[in-house]
Amino acid sequence: METPKWNQAELTVGQLATRSGVAVSALHFYERQGLISSRRTAGNQRRYRRDMLRRVALIRIAQRVGIPLADIRSALDELPDGRTPSRRDWEQLSQRWRTELDQRIHRLQQLRDEFSDCIGCGCLSIDRCRLANPHDTLGDGGSGPRRLMES
Repeated sequence: METPKWNQAELTVGQLATRSGVAVSALHFYERQGLISSRRTAGNQRRYRRDMLRRVALIRIAQRVGIPLADIRSALDELPDGRTPSRRDWEQLSQRWRTELDQRIHRLQQLRDEFSDCIGCGCLSIDRCRLANPHDTLGDGGSGPRRLMES
């Protein structure tokens, strides 16, 4: 498929797929889910505004970090209908997920950096567990890996 020219205002589904790195079938799915939109030509072919590339990029990245499609759709519904979203529009949308993403980042860093030590889960199987969590005293604070959940 030919890569769209930089000044091309509308893209075919194939061009959108090529430039975004998303399969045509996924684009059709996104459209059925109301995440992206197109217009139809007289020959019933889809044409996407070029700004759909940013929407598709957002969908891909948000999915990769585990944001459910329903949340993505809800966020995209806040963008202006009928006009290309501005930088400010995108800033407002990204602010919506900032706290949640910061929490996810923190949890991922904990998993990466702290899981090799006692996490307070009660297993007492690592040599440091008996020192950091003697007699599973952290279990008195509730279930789960207490040292990871409380930070």
